[in-house]
Amino acid sequence: MSWVPSARETSIGRFLTNICEPYLEPFRKIIPPIGMIDISPIVALLVIRFASSYGLHGLYNMIVRFM
Repeated sequence: MSWVPSARETSIGRFLTNICEPYLEPFRKIIPPIGMIDISPIVALLVIRFASSYGLHGLYNMIVRFM
C-alpha cells in the first residue's frame, strides 16, 4: 500500500489494512524501519512460511537440537 498511497482510502485498501495491520503491528514494534524502508512485512512473511513449513513439530526439533 505504500507504493500507491492513494489506494489506502479505497474500500479495498481499508479492507486490506484491517486484515494485515493486526498481524504486522507486533513486528513493527520489534523491528525499526531502516531509513525509509520497513522490513517488518518481509519478516512477517518469513514467520508465516516457517510456521506453515515446520509448524510445532519443526519448532520442537529446533529446541531439542539447541539443548
